[in-house]
Amino acid sequence: MTKSVVVAAPRGYCAGVDRAVVTVEKALDLYGPPVYVRKQIVHNRHVVENLEARGAIFVEELEEVPEGATVVFSAHGVAPSVHAEAADRRLKTIDATCPLVTKVHNEAKRYAREGSQILLIGHAGHEEVEGTMGEAPDRTILVEHPDDVEHVEVEDPSRIVWLSQTTLSVDETWETVSRLRTKFPLLTSPPSDDICYATQNRQSAVKQIAKDADLVIVVGSRNSSNSVRLVEVALEAGATASHRVDNAGEVDLAWLAGVEKIGVTSGASVPDELVQGVLDLLVEQGYPAAVEERLTEENLTFALPPELRKDLKRAR
Repeated sequence: MTKSVVVAAPRGYCAGVDRAVVTVEKALDLYGPPVYVRKQIVHNRHVVENLEARGAIFVEELEEVPEGATVVFSAHGVAPSVHAEAADRRLKTIDATCPLVTKVHNEAKRYAREGSQILLIGHAGHEEVEGTMGEAPDRTILVEHPDDVEHVEVEDPSRIVWLSQTTLSVDETWETVSRLRTKFPLLTSPPSDDICYATQNRQSAVKQIAKDADLVIVVGSRNSSNSVRLVEVALEAGATASHRVDNAGEVDLAWLAGVEKIGVTSGASVPDELVQGVLDLLVEQGYPAAVEERLTEENLTFALPPELRKDLKRAR
């Protein structure tokens, strides 16, 4: 049996996640602990635990933050009502929302202002969806799956636009858009695709390694939308089996029985050390060192939030 392991690239941290994590680290260095963070800064258990160890305190809602304290908003974005609550409680806020999520928020505000109804493709309960819907709650209808399209009713079929969560399955989103367009021929599209470059790149990369794989292991946390999508995309692309794990400790060795070709990748909020842990485990189980297959280079970076940059500059 000829065993092989291929690791996909791009994988792991995207520019928005890197910016959000560095924002919390810099805030802890500058202001000292505790720094409060509303929700998980990014959807990765390992990252959150590391920041907690440094003095970050993660809360579900702002009422848990002492008045006047410093709070960071997560990469997934928040509704305007959250900003208003923070102002009422005199909290010092640092907004680490990914700029690509902010783009979707701005689109929602603009289309609502123009009188359009927004069909937001995304998952109910996801923080990003809650934040985007909060920009125009009376003008937004959530569409979760392609099959939901038949139940969508709008006020004026000539004044509707679709937007999407940034971390969805590219293929499923286009299937939903296609069905919406069939039902509503005058549907408007956003100026550019809302699914972020990193999500698209990671899905394309996993397709490349999954087509011949007996098993694809995706490193990522359970609540990471883009990681869960990678498992689905791998299976759709032809992988015999695919599983998500938080780290090497969650790999079930029974998955390796009779398996020759393994593909490994990770979601956009995963530090590469967790991927390396899985690759090391596979070597221990008799597999060769992984070969990287790179689909494309990613060079995008985002500046830190302006309110943090200002304080960093003052502290010099």
